[in-house]
Amino acid sequence: MAADPNIPRTAVPAGIVDPVASARAELKAALLAIEDKTNVPRQLQKAGGRARLFAQRNPVGAVAAAVGVAAVVGGVVWAVARSIAR
Repeated sequence: MAADPNIPRTAVPAGIVDPVASARAELKAALLAIEDKTNVPRQLQKAGGRARLFAQRNPVGAVAAAVGVAAVVGGVVWAVARSIAR
């Protein structure tokens, strides 16, 4: 039986009467939530998908965001290089 794609993996099933089974289900959901938050490749994949969607919907905004990020990174690199040189 396949899981319903509309229900997140971290959801606790309703209708569990046994307190031990309920605690296990809550622990499983908590561990899956922690795994989802700390899985860097998955987070990067989600961020990349959101960035692509943003770029498709608003190409001018995406270019502006890219220029802004490049300016910030360049400024940080310049500040670090300047502080090292002194």
